[in-house]
Amino acid sequence: MNRNKREKEFYSLDVGDSTFTVLKRYQNLRPIGSGAQGIVCSAYDHNLERNVAIKKLSRPFQNQTHAKRAYRELVLMKCVNHKNIIGLLNVFTPQKTQEEFQDVYLVMELMDANLCQVIQMELDHERLSYLLYQMLCGIKHLHAAGIIHRDLKPSNIVVKSDCTLKILDFGLARTAATGLLMTPYVVTRYYRAPEVILGMGYQANVDVWSIGCIMAEMVRGSVLFPGTDHIDQWNKVIEQLGTPSQEFLMKLNQSVRTYVENRPRYAGYSFEKLFPDVLFPADSEHNKLKASQARDLLSKMLVIDASKRISVDEALQHAYINVWYDPIEVEAPPPLITDKQLDEREHTVEEWKELIYKEVDWEERTKNGLIRGQPASQGYYFLSGDPKSTSPTLAPPTVPPPPLSFVCCSGFRRVASRSVYLWPFWFLSVLSSCLLFFLLRTFSYFL
Repeated sequence: MNRNKREKEFYSLDVGDSTFTVLKRYQNLRPIGSGAQGIVCSAYDHNLERNVAIKKLSRPFQNQTHAKRAYRELVLMKCVNHKNIIGLLNVFTPQKTQEEFQDVYLVMELMDANLCQVIQMELDHERLSYLLYQMLCGIKHLHAAGIIHRDLKPSNIVVKSDCTLKILDFGLARTAATGLLMTPYVVTRYYRAPEVILGMGYQANVDVWSIGCIMAEMVRGSVLFPGTDHIDQWNKVIEQLGTPSQEFLMKLNQSVRTYVENRPRYAGYSFEKLFPDVLFPADSEHNKLKASQARDLLSKMLVIDASKRISVDEALQHAYINVWYDPIEVEAPPPLITDKQLDEREHTVEEWKELIYKEVDWEERTKNGLIRGQPASQGYYFLSGDPKSTSPTLAPPTVPPPPLSFVCCSGFRRVASRSVYLWPFWFLSVLSSCLLFFLLRTFSYFL
């Protein structure tokens, strides 16, 4: 495609403090979220005739770390293909040559909410169990290819109103087979596993701890271990779960062990006290899901010693989760990582830029508007909460049996927040107050 024709394919507009230069097929851009990794807009794709989310990576080439994260995220998103993992609909850059190359735009389908909003809802056991099942399916798919996500948190998990869930953001994901030292600067502090806090190195079940923290937050409605820094984070863990055994302490290096041993010893609390029955919904009659089962799963995921923590496979077989078990989803073929040196690579910023520019491959994209090998229905992103927004009509989930699919969906609003979920009760409350006020005024009038 010649230079002039390519220029006509794009247009620019200001979005907050940033300027988006996008293909003309994407119209009606509206900001819906931002973070350290970039800015996200909703848009309408006239080629695919659906709403999408467009993520502009934030200064991907400002240094080697940012460039490596951008490359890792792009490569992994192009490789994964699972219903519970974010997929990629398109990727493009408005720059015409590698020398001018500065901006990377990732296009995904729009979702309804992220898990931060769902946490504020009063979930029944079916919803809670099904959402956890999907998290575990998505993580198992990554682990099957040796990929550890390392940054699981509510804001990186998105849902639709039909209760389907997808995992986002692979900028910190890493292949477990690498011989490099695993960095402790991963995953948001609240969801950081003990082995990461203590610099022990880690394996795939570091993601299981994060899922346990997310589940605990969904049950409690608040963060389980709200540490203010990495030392306070450790203190929050042992205050609630208790000081670990001497067997665990002997696995630490000398300086860390000395610090941990000099801390006050805590007995911790039982999971019955940390998660009493009152925090859980009523037991499910349909699936026989109970608070005791959910509590047992939490007790197996939130284990300080990673060698004794439940694995993803074991979690999927747990009584609280396996009611949804579907081999097609659980045992889906692992993603094929095209770059076998994904984590070992070390390059200059200019070398990273060249690699990313090759991945973007502009001419191939414009032929069909989709990443090679990615079906149009796979990618999702989130809409941070607009009840007037629309999203494409998708087939209902096939994993849950039909009765449970209905249970999962009922009451799960497009804007997944407590305010929307409980609006009928608020309306009745206001109506009752008005009626009471009217009766009192009428009574005082006759007096």
